[in-house]
Order: sequence, then C-alpha cells, then structure tokens
Amino acid sequence: MSVSPTHSPTAAELLAGRRRVLVTGGAGFIGGALVRRLLAESEALVFNLDKCGYASDLTSIEALPQATERHQLLRVDLADGEATAAAVRQADPDLVMHLAAESHVDRSIEGPGAFIESNVSGTFQLLQAVRAHWQGLGAERREHFRFHHISTDEVFGSLGAEGRFSETTPYDPRSPYSASKAASDHLVNAWHHTYGLPVVLTNCSNNYGPWQFPEKLIPVVILKAAAGEPIPLYGDGGNVRDWLYVDDHVDALLLAACRGRLGQSYCVGGHGERTNKQVVEAICALLDELRPAGAPHARLITPVTDRPGHDRRYAIDPARISSELGWQPRHSFEQGLEATVRWTLEHQDWCAEVRERGGYSGGRLGLVG
Repeated sequence: MSVSPTHSPTAAELLAGRRRVLVTGGAGFIGGALVRRLLAESEALVFNLDKCGYASDLTSIEALPQATERHQLLRVDLADGEATAAAVRQADPDLVMHLAAESHVDRSIEGPGAFIESNVSGTFQLLQAVRAHWQGLGAERREHFRFHHISTDEVFGSLGAEGRFSETTPYDPRSPYSASKAASDHLVNAWHHTYGLPVVLTNCSNNYGPWQFPEKLIPVVILKAAAGEPIPLYGDGGNVRDWLYVDDHVDALLLAACRGRLGQSYCVGGHGERTNKQVVEAICALLDELRPAGAPHARLITPVTDRPGHDRRYAIDPARISSELGWQPRHSFEQGLEATVRWTLEHQDWCAEVRERGGYSGGRLGLVG
C-alpha cells in the first residue's frame, strides 16, 4: 500500500526524554496501536493500565520483542480509586495518555451504567491519582509532565448536510456513550482550570484498521461478507462518518500529547467522509476482487431497523492540529480500507477467538425493546 511522503516524527523524537509513559486502555484497539508505536520507535517504558474487558487483547503487543523488557500490564479497573492510585504510583509516569473507555454506542443503549462507571467515574479516579502524582514530582519532571485525554467527535452531536465539527463546536451528545465521554472531557478541563493539571485533549472521528474488535461496522461487514452472511445496514444507509485510519490517529495522538498547547483541544479527522452505505459497498467491491467466488458480495446487503437516536452525520475540521502541529493523515480512505480488508481476511482466526472470548456472537446490539 502506498503512503504519502508526509513525514511524521518518531515517538522517540516526540517524547523528548520522557522515559515513562502510562497508557490507559492499551489493550484496546487504538490503545494497542499506540503502545506498539511507543515500543517500536522509542526506548520508553510503557505501563499499560487496562481492566482487560471483553474487547481487550494483547496479541499484537506481545508479538513485539520489545514488549518483554519495556511493556508492563497493570490490570486495573479505573473506577477502583485505590487500585488506580497504586498503579499510577507504580508507573511513576512522565506522560499519561488516557484512552480507556467503553466505546460502543449500541452497547451503551443496552447497558448505560457501565459507560458512566468506566468513562465518568474512571476518568475522575484517574485524574485524582494523576494530580497527586504530578504535584509530588520534582521541578524538572513536573515542568515536562503531561496528561492527554483522548475523546470522540460524538460529543458534538449530529451535523446537517453542511459544516464540520471544530474545537469551538458546542457539545450536544445524543447517546449514553457520547454523554459519558462529554462528561469526561469536562472533568479533564475542570482539573486543568481548577488545579493547574497540564492537560491536552483530542476528539477523533471513527477509527478503523487492523486489530479492531469485530463488533464495529467495518470488521463486521468484512467478516459477514466473507462468510456469505447477510450484511446489516442501519436505516437507509445514509448516515455519514469521517473515517480515520488508526495509524494516522496514533501520529496525531503523539503530536498532541507531546507538542500540543496545554489546556487546548484538537479535533482529528481523516478527510474520509462516507455514508455507511458507501463504506459497505466499498468493502463488497474489494471482496469481489479478493474473493471472486462469492461475488457480487453487495447482494448480501440487508437493511435493518435503524439505531435509536442514530446521529445523521459526523465530519471533522482538523485545521488546528494541521496548522499548529503539522499533522496530516498519511493514508487515504481507499488505502486504509484495502489494508484493513486484507488484514481481516488473513486474521479470521483471531477475530473468531476474540469474539468468542468476549462473548459476542456477531449479532445485533442496541435495540430498545
């Protein structure tokens, strides 16, 4: 797959001497990609705080030789304040990157309590522990310490046919998931303004790529199409998302965490606006090429009842992170999607294993009875 010549600084260049990094949710999809980058491109010690829930997996991390010496799993639920404080003391971090969150909208509709516990209470407990740690650091380490909170564009609600989200867009969450993430964003900002905690925030669009737990749209469609099963398409398929390849997101995360302005937020989008129907059809077209025996795969597309409160359109204006920090996505949607389809087809055993371990059969979630 070709990649544009845009240069991205290595993790070591960006860390600039920060030797101990605490990543929450590092056994998840985006967190795992971040941990792999830190291990591959720096000499930092990476402490991976993760409760190891249904979507967690360490396969991709443990395959790296660097993981043996420089990766340490701290199996902790952030909502447990004492355990979280102990983990932060053990990690003794120079940088905290907070990705741990319940993140599946359909699951938040079925069971909102887990999202409040994890995303709101968990972020509160982490902020308290990190504030105590930061206040106890020596002058030089305290000066360079940072807390980076990773959030979502869903906190901004739903767009009409025009316009894009930016850092000044008012919050308007519509699902239990997005409401819980909005609350966590506000907590992080409050700890910055009230206590002076040096924070940076990012709000990203929909991520996709290798090693994603197969409950989200793109891996679900790939696996169902490959198996010749009906491909569910919510409503009329016209809901629009801005797709961001996970490795491009990791570029943005490291830039924002290490070089972003303190107290600032940065919106990260992949210039990849597509309707859900367009995404599904593009996957089917790729499978027609890669698995022609099942063609045309688009015959499997099956409209289903729409998700309750389904936001119509998301789109992000990443002008601030591009102009201030020089970030640009290195993968077009077509490049990233082809790489993801190929990877998923080659790793169907892994997909089946994690779905079984997580107790997910591949069926519909989030219906309100």
